[in-house]
Amino acid sequence: MQFLSIEDDNAVRIAAEALSAGLLVAFPTETVYGLGADVFNPKALAAVFAAKGRPRFDPLIVHIADPAALERIARLSLLERASRERAAALMARFWPGPLTLILPRGGEVPDLATSGLPTVAVRFPAHPGAQRLIRLSTGAIAAPSANPFGRLSPTRAEHVREGLGDRVDIILDGGPAEVGVESTVLDLCTDPPRILRPGGISRERIEEIAGSLAAESCGAGSLLSVPAASPGMLKSHYAPRTLLSVHSREEMLALDYRPGEGILFFDGTSRDAWFATQKMPVPPPVPPAVSSVRGMPLSPGAAPQAKPETIPVYRVFSEGGDLSEAAAKLFELLHDFDGLGLSRIRAELAPDTGLGAAINDRLRRAQGV
Repeated sequence: MQFLSIEDDNAVRIAAEALSAGLLVAFPTETVYGLGADVFNPKALAAVFAAKGRPRFDPLIVHIADPAALERIARLSLLERASRERAAALMARFWPGPLTLILPRGGEVPDLATSGLPTVAVRFPAHPGAQRLIRLSTGAIAAPSANPFGRLSPTRAEHVREGLGDRVDIILDGGPAEVGVESTVLDLCTDPPRILRPGGISRERIEEIAGSLAAESCGAGSLLSVPAASPGMLKSHYAPRTLLSVHSREEMLALDYRPGEGILFFDGTSRDAWFATQKMPVPPPVPPAVSSVRGMPLSPGAAPQAKPETIPVYRVFSEGGDLSEAAAKLFELLHDFDGLGLSRIRAELAPDTGLGAAINDRLRRAQGV
């Protein structure tokens, strides 16, 4: 396994050649890190499923870096006129960016990429390094998140190395992901369109362009035995190794501190109110490790972890309650807590508006109930 920088043009060329040769390359996007394979190579696609331990009924998202590549991936002509107009408007507004569109599948896409469905999931990532990689390869990369199936999504290259190790041929390091949650998946093959997975583009922003969407997003099933139209639809997904429970703000404030547990507050107000109910002063926050990989040292100057039996171990998604900041830190803080040997993680839900819907979707699936 090679660990290279996506800022190095030569490294990107090496990675693109590896993709074209049927190898697996993990790379950063603005959402999370993806595990990439040439979408037109069924053998490479099979290697993705094997590396992740991913069931083959769970379709992959195809990443492109030029709208012209859609001609090989999707058949927009099969959409009704209104849906074609919606697709064009959404692409113009949100591509490149964290929006995946479900479209009629094109003839060059192998069955394995779509789990045999007549539809295909496509997105144009905003990360410039990812765009260079895609353009230098075959022009289209199938890329689920670069983590073992069902586990926390990776927002740093170190998370990929910890989770997949030598099952990946090359890891391109691009630093922390900016958005921090996966793309929103929107099904344009239904009328009205339906959000299958909330993500980096909020429902409200999509409706400004596409008009009213179906009243409810597609609910999570249990372990599916038939293909789902979108990844990330299982009831239990994005899960840490540590047991996790989610709570509303009111429920969180009613909880007593239990030694050995870690607490994730949505904002500073909630943290201060909880410590007041415990009749404790708010201790200085312990900085999370820059690398949350087990066995790797904290960054220089980072404080040692507090002992959970004496001081509550806590983190705050966003001190000021900013949903974009909270989304960007979601998986980072879950990875951090997952390496502390806690007995349980208790996480506060976000306000269920805008990006809060994506944050809460990930937290609820992480607890699996």
